[in-house]
Amino acid sequence: MATVLMCRRFPRLSRVTTLVTTATHEAEGRSSKMKQQEEESLGKADARDAPAATIQLSNPLDYRVLYNPTAYAKNRAASQQHPASSSGQALGDDFTTSSQALPPIRNALPRAKAKLHPQQTVSAYFSKLQTKEEAEKEKQEMHNSKEDPRLFQKGRPEYRSLSYYRFEPAEPLSLEEGDSILRSVATHKDNQSPGAVAGSFRKLNRLPVGQHVALVTKAQFDMLCGCAMENIRSFSTSDLIDVLKTCVWLAVPPSHPLLNACDSEFCRRVWDMDLDQLLLVADCWRCLERSVPSYLSILFSYANMHWKDLTLPQFVQLLYIIGEGRRSPVDLMQKVESMILKYLDSFTLEEVGAVCLGLFKSLSGVSDHVMRRIADRVSLQMRDMSTYALVNVLKLLRYTRMDHLPLLKELGKVIPSRIPTVNIQGIMHIALTCSSLHYFDEGVMAAVATSLPSKVTYCRSKDAAKFLWSYGCLDYEPPNEEEFYSSLIEQMHRKLHEFRKFPEHLLTGLLGLAFVKRFPEELIDYALRDDFVQKTRGSKYELKKDLFTLGRSVEIECPSYKGSRLSPQLYQEMTAMVLNFAEQEIYVRPEIVEATSLLESMLGGPEYVKNHMILPHTRSSDLEVHLSMDGHPIPFNFKDCIRDKTLKYIGVSLTDDLMTQLIKGTSHSQSPLEVEKEASTPGQDQREAAHPPHVGHHAALSGGALTTATSLELELQPGPKEALSSLVWKQQPGEVKLAIQVSNKNHYCYCSKRLLGLHRLKRRQLQQLGYAVVELPFWEWFPLLKRTRLEKLSYLHYKVFDPALLSSA
Repeated sequence: MATVLMCRRFPRLSRVTTLVTTATHEAEGRSSKMKQQEEESLGKADARDAPAATIQLSNPLDYRVLYNPTAYAKNRAASQQHPASSSGQALGDDFTTSSQALPPIRNALPRAKAKLHPQQTVSAYFSKLQTKEEAEKEKQEMHNSKEDPRLFQKGRPEYRSLSYYRFEPAEPLSLEEGDSILRSVATHKDNQSPGAVAGSFRKLNRLPVGQHVALVTKAQFDMLCGCAMENIRSFSTSDLIDVLKTCVWLAVPPSHPLLNACDSEFCRRVWDMDLDQLLLVADCWRCLERSVPSYLSILFSYANMHWKDLTLPQFVQLLYIIGEGRRSPVDLMQKVESMILKYLDSFTLEEVGAVCLGLFKSLSGVSDHVMRRIADRVSLQMRDMSTYALVNVLKLLRYTRMDHLPLLKELGKVIPSRIPTVNIQGIMHIALTCSSLHYFDEGVMAAVATSLPSKVTYCRSKDAAKFLWSYGCLDYEPPNEEEFYSSLIEQMHRKLHEFRKFPEHLLTGLLGLAFVKRFPEELIDYALRDDFVQKTRGSKYELKKDLFTLGRSVEIECPSYKGSRLSPQLYQEMTAMVLNFAEQEIYVRPEIVEATSLLESMLGGPEYVKNHMILPHTRSSDLEVHLSMDGHPIPFNFKDCIRDKTLKYIGVSLTDDLMTQLIKGTSHSQSPLEVEKEASTPGQDQREAAHPPHVGHHAALSGGALTTATSLELELQPGPKEALSSLVWKQQPGEVKLAIQVSNKNHYCYCSKRLLGLHRLKRRQLQQLGYAVVELPFWEWFPLLKRTRLEKLSYLHYKVFDPALLSSA
């Protein structure tokens, strides 16, 4: 039985395994019949054609290729014996018509015949066609991290003097001429002038690429480099730059002694060079992939002093250098925003992308105002922008967390049709931008999902993890969800070795899967092993929270899981850390404090409500309430009640009202609600008490006044007995535990009521643990915070004592 997925039959993964194995059995059942028909066809054709022949196809693309699943089965078996050889296979290859799946035509022919068969000619044609298509696809998917960010330099001729240009027209130098130059240097090495040495380097700059390795490894080239090092102080600045440019052309190793000498000499000469030369040298260092922190520091100081003199190309090239150096000089970056605003309308669209990429790579934040101005321009001209430049803008948009709706809407119109031609890393950044900004556009996400399975083998571990996170975060399962998820899980298995170096990527991917209720057992077992947990401690990211969320989610949702688990000590440590954070940052939020106080007042005291995290691994709080099956509140929070009643020293201001009460005395039997009742308008319709209005759909959203019956006010007096005097439910044993969610906009997708993946996971797990989830959605509760106490109590009463809760329980 062919089983593609390496995971157990956990919820929503078992469907995939069943689908694949069933299809494979059906295909194997047809294979023998297809093979027999094929051999008969070949035999008849061979009998008719005595001489060798060639078929000329008028429309070769309409030629039908037979599918032979047995060929795939053999390849699959071989790949299982040699896993390394199968790393390029994507899940679903057994349903494609590839050269690996074609029947072995050669073996089907009579052995006595050695001449070329027409079928072989066709097979060779398609094999060649497929190879060409694969080569084109490979080229399309390859991201050149050195050359791609330099595309903006082609937009203006001024960049020729600011950057290394490898396409300068020149008469090529033969290898013999190159050898002659080196022999001359070896013969006259003691009499070489600085100008002659620089001239030799300039000539070698014309050597064809294919001859670079052979030349650089020769001893005579080392002699030439030695001459250059001896004369380095005597070179003119232009000669020294030419030497460096030749080193770039010949791909001299970045640690070469000559480059060490050049680095020191350029640092010494910085203040005698102009800005064009400084930027050109910095660009050469980037092309050589050599780290030159001292040179860059001096360059940035120079640019800071001459800031007002920067031309537009110089400014863009400088930001490119800052980004590629992953450095953000504080003094310089303070002036960047003013220059961006100065040149924004004059930038080409590629330069806009380059500026955004430089800021993103150097982790240089920009103000909302500048980011919005950039986004304004991009949203108007997106259709004319290259996808590479657009993706760079999206990176900075994501980094600054800018919710620019016009740009995001235009993205939904422009990008889906481009997705098939975008390489896998670009697609990943598009999906990640949407999820990071909590922006859900089904057209974009569906286009990405449709295109991904055919490209999935080009995913790095980071790419696969970010895809899974993005879709899980937005809680979106695309139309091709089984193919989409199974291909990514398979790629995660292929890239397992990369997770040893980048453990954060494995946890990112597994959490994304957990959000949509998918739990691949082998990957989870690997992630929860002690040795992997130890690797996470060496990461630059804090991964304990992710381990905590993953481990607890597996315990709740996968009771049959038998693999590795986190240690109790780690659980205790993380629980304490999360709860400490919650006490300082979450429990004290005004919307939660207000809901807690009002519920205590409505139900009878703090023993009836608990403000805490029922599931600490989900990182958000709950207001827990227990009801009997007849709708009466049940006290349970005695620990917090005792703590709250502990005597504390508090200061009390002596006011005239307080003195009057102390002297004359007042009745202590009157509740705060009764006091409020006396101040309310009499004569309201008491019949509304039995059916309190849905405040969220009326008063809270419309802003209109809420009318509440006098009898309802009586119902809302503190105390468990009176809570539901007007509502009748049948007495049933047991209780209902409510987990009240005081949500905010960060729990939802941007400008929508679509719940994010983490909070969907939390509610699912609360329900599995027996809680009834009740939400106070922010679009209802937040407006009510500005209304009267009575309106808020009415709303909470409606939410907590909803008959549907008890009937469903």
